[in-house]
Amino acid sequence: MRLTILGGGGFRVPLVYRALLGGGSVSEVTLYDEDRTRLSVIASVLAAQAAGASRAPAVRIATGLDDALRGADFVFSAIRVGGMAGRACDERIPLSEGVLGQETVGAGGVLYGLRTLPVAHRIAERVAAVAPDAWVINFTNPAGMVTEAMRAVLGERVIGICDSPVGLVRRATRAAGADPDAVSYDYVGLNHLGWLRRLEDGSGRDLLPGLLADDAALGGFEEGRLFGAEWLRTLGAIPNEYLHYYYFTREALAAARSGETTRGEFLAGQQARFFSGAAAAPARAYGLWEGTRLEREETYMAESREASGGWQRDALDLEGGGYDQVALALMRAISRDERTRLILDVRNGGAVGALDDDAVVEVVCEVGADGARPLPVAAPDEHQAGMMLAVKAVERATIAAARTGSRRDALRALALHPLVDSAAVAARILDRAGAWA
Repeated sequence: MRLTILGGGGFRVPLVYRALLGGGSVSEVTLYDEDRTRLSVIASVLAAQAAGASRAPAVRIATGLDDALRGADFVFSAIRVGGMAGRACDERIPLSEGVLGQETVGAGGVLYGLRTLPVAHRIAERVAAVAPDAWVINFTNPAGMVTEAMRAVLGERVIGICDSPVGLVRRATRAAGADPDAVSYDYVGLNHLGWLRRLEDGSGRDLLPGLLADDAALGGFEEGRLFGAEWLRTLGAIPNEYLHYYYFTREALAAARSGETTRGEFLAGQQARFFSGAAAAPARAYGLWEGTRLEREETYMAESREASGGWQRDALDLEGGGYDQVALALMRAISRDERTRLILDVRNGGAVGALDDDAVVEVVCEVGADGARPLPVAAPDEHQAGMMLAVKAVERATIAAARTGSRRDALRALALHPLVDSAAVAARILDRAGAWA
């Protein structure tokens, strides 16, 4: 089986390759990236990983996009249009206007979407032309809107993934004293905007009420510390970590504005040091990558942790897995027709009654050889439905603006976002972003 990774020079590609080692099902990994220096460095890291493995997929460097796609069974799309410099602008411009800047949430997410969607659409067109039987697994953020835009070309053969929901489920299950591999759950939302609302053990007993009532248990995992026991009990659910920006906007904004750098600026500097050091000393590439990866994980969502009292991440959450494990589980289920359940970004198709059928939602799906099918979920409450509808309107306006170049749609996307509190601010952000950078 042949796997192609678009964005093959991306920092997290070795996580995917590490998960493939010894698996046996993938015989070749093809990497494609427009940045040849980054691609060469990541290839050195993969070579070091392969040297210690009994079975390792061959690695091929593609000469162009069509070359990368031709013959692929699966395509992982993990591109970053504009690089880390683009992300830094997406975050810094909104912050300077007094609203949150974040890679996928708020004004920063809209700016990133405006820049990324045209490229994602062109990739989808080339997949349809060159590898029509391939399955595209979209890692590219903002994952929900990018998946929805690619669906216009690829239909059911593109599926979006995120590691936040599965991480939430596993952490909450451990906190409740249960086995993460032996529970079922109810989760509903959009990408980076969802809620865990039920957590059943093998006997069908809902573990969530007991967890919500236990202060010590809630204080033992990330979401419990982020949101606090009182607010979680008020909601009666456990939100995705990214909802911290919505529920504690003032605190998150203050923490972001007080920092010397944004997350994007920090990662831009960190990755520049890694790639330059590894390019100069390829034999040290793997060790440099591992040290950089650990620092990246330790500082993940540092501003939100600072805003919620300041605390360190648990050792289990520093392992760096997530996207890779979800993607490989999805790939195995499709290629082997091994029926499994995963939280994925897929076409709604009636699963969530508050949204239209074509909206991409993030829900529990059953996966097999025919792809991912969303399972029925309990109806979202008024609060959940309202937030989903508001953010979906933003996603749709962003997709329309990226497709047509319409300033009106772009302004609508920015101004309607719940985290942008002024249409005048939205207009200034749009103007300062130029032609969406």
